Amino acid sequence: MKTLVIAEKPDMGRTIAAVIEPKAKNNRTYLEGDRYIITWAIGHLLGLAEPDAYDEKYKRWNFGDLPILPERFKIVPNPRTKDQLKTIGELSKRCDKVVNACDAGREGQYIFALIQQQLKLTQPVQRLWISDLTAESIAQGFEKLRDGAEFDNLTSAARARSEADWLVGMNASRAFTTKHRTLLSVGRVQTPVLALIYDRQKEIENFDSLTYYEIKALFEQGDRRYTGSWQGERLTDKDRAAAIADKVRGKQGRIAEYEVKDTREYPYRLYDLTLLQREANAKYGYSAKKTLDLAQALYEKHKVITYPRTSSNYVTEQNIDGMHKALHMLKSTPYKELAEGGNPGIVNVNNKSVCNPSRVEDHHAILPTLRRPGALGKEEQNIYDLVVRRFLSHFYPPAEYKQHTVLTEVEGETFKTNVKELRSLGWKVCLPGEDNAGKTSGRGKKQEEDDEAEELVSEPFTIDRNAPVRCAEAEAKEKATQPPKAYTEGTLLKAMESAGKQLENEELREAMKEAGLGTPATRAATIERLKKVGYITMQGKRITVTQKGRTAIELIRHAGVELLTSPEMTGHWERRLHQISKGEAAREAFMENVKRFTISIIEKVRTQPKADASLFEPGEAEKGKRGRAAGGRKSAAAKDTGGRKAAGDKPAGAARRSAASGPGGLQPLAPCPREGCGGQLIEGRKGYGCTHFKQGCGFVIWKEFAGKQISLPMLNALLEKGQTQLLTFKQPDGEMKARIRLADRSTGKLEVERAASPTV
Repeated sequence: MKTLVIAEKPDMGRTIAAVIEPKAKNNRTYLEGDRYIITWAIGHLLGLAEPDAYDEKYKRWNFGDLPILPERFKIVPNPRTKDQLKTIGELSKRCDKVVNACDAGREGQYIFALIQQQLKLTQPVQRLWISDLTAESIAQGFEKLRDGAEFDNLTSAARARSEADWLVGMNASRAFTTKHRTLLSVGRVQTPVLALIYDRQKEIENFDSLTYYEIKALFEQGDRRYTGSWQGERLTDKDRAAAIADKVRGKQGRIAEYEVKDTREYPYRLYDLTLLQREANAKYGYSAKKTLDLAQALYEKHKVITYPRTSSNYVTEQNIDGMHKALHMLKSTPYKELAEGGNPGIVNVNNKSVCNPSRVEDHHAILPTLRRPGALGKEEQNIYDLVVRRFLSHFYPPAEYKQHTVLTEVEGETFKTNVKELRSLGWKVCLPGEDNAGKTSGRGKKQEEDDEAEELVSEPFTIDRNAPVRCAEAEAKEKATQPPKAYTEGTLLKAMESAGKQLENEELREAMKEAGLGTPATRAATIERLKKVGYITMQGKRITVTQKGRTAIELIRHAGVELLTSPEMTGHWERRLHQISKGEAAREAFMENVKRFTISIIEKVRTQPKADASLFEPGEAEKGKRGRAAGGRKSAAAKDTGGRKAAGDKPAGAARRSAASGPGGLQPLAPCPREGCGGQLIEGRKGYGCTHFKQGCGFVIWKEFAGKQISLPMLNALLEKGQTQLLTFKQPDGEMKARIRLADRSTGKLEVERAASPTV
């Protein structure tokens, strides 16, 4: 009997076969050699069954049938790949051992577990656990195959993640959809991502631009000319700014301070998938999905880069030799000059910016392989170029600069000058085009956004600190504060990756430190999903939330299940799933908690008022964009997953809410608590007020109180419980724990109630 090897994808299977059975016969859907039969899944061959697999009644979406809580989850084959599943089943009958060669990670483990379950495989299972598909790694991996039972806990965590997502997604989507008569897709990852976009757009819309004045002066000292920025509080008085400029113009000054220090800039981190997607979006405008598809082609089809669906920016000790060999290979490619200029000695096991095994969980950073690139398409070449240049940069020394900081004083006014003098480009020679000329490479985003701009020069810069200077020119320029920038796919990917960093709970923050919202492999699909269901649309590179997307977030938050819109739930889940994967927590207890949460969602949506259909209608600007999109082609957002028209495509005629209305807009948040009023609370720019204000109701809760911003969840707590949860207030003598309390339900007056000291 032979051993059956099951890889995750065809190209992976063939790559493995080339190492362990180089003379294997190719039978299209599998390869067979003397000892091994190598076959493959095609991603997920199986998935969790739809609700109607449990009961025919679930074919119709009916609120009264919720919640749907299967006692045991059923799995069903993917109809498009059922033939491959059948092939694996037939091959398994000829083998007495099985090797799980799916991706080394939670999802790869799950793909194999479902195949094993469906086909009722009883053979002993061994696990191939490697982080790349080099011949050396595959050979070593097969020499050190691990017992499949070692990964049972990881399988449990994978099942729990999948089934929990099903429970929340299926039930919440059906609840909100049937309640509001519009297809509303809800999910653990997609909903917090939509909330990120929504909140950013509200920040932009509610932004009040402030006009201020910046004073720039040109100084001369002999042949040296340099500029400086006036130092002081932000000037909003035009006349005062002009007076300062007039005061110093043409006057003599002195060097009050002059500091010079040497600085170094080290290469940027090696690419993980998210970082590669972000850079490709910024440089080429590629969507996250397009970059993933191109990288996957470079890996599977051309075999010129390592596994791209990685979340690591580092390598292990075992990769160092391969990196040196890849450097040598690149000497016979168009990268010859850069490769020959690299120093192999810099990339070693002690270089922690490259080699950090503790930061490599499933797969190492994306690297070029030893295969020379053949005929790559232009877009494939662009992605390969990014990977190669980033790789080569680590074989070069840091870029070196002299940082000059000058404070010039004229007529009692101080001006600051920052000059960055380039001494050596170092690794920046690997940057393409003008990037390595020093025009942009010396300035990070932070400096670009600072008022005190940094001037980058390549010629030596010197100032005589003891000689006088003359203010040759001074000018007050009008400026305006800028709103936050709308998300692009690149910046949204970064926000998804770092979503947990804003959580106050340290344990949850730690749990999400390496995870964020989604995984590198699923983030692109999440963004595409939001487009498909009509929640977001693209304006060039900018992502805009549609009216349907706005209303979806508002309804979820107002229903009292705002946890669905927060990364906090993912933090809770990731912490528990990690414990399950380590055998430190029970899968059953986790699933019971998820079921309780699912039931609570249904109960809260049950009591929610039905939203008016007009709240899902697109605004005029949005309709215009849809009509023009893709030369008149119907937008992908115009259809839901069931093929029905989404609410955004209903005939015009219903009253529409302005796309620029505040969070909640005319959407009622809660009944006014003032006795006998009968009005509804809605959200304004500065507070939450009553719709009956014209009839004399003065109830209002201001958004800012005692140094705290009253958020929608805090508002709900004040109205329902009369107080918020325990908050931390900063006092002159330290921190104080207290709650904000609704002191008067007729006016909305608030007060701070200090928490009682704990008794011993």
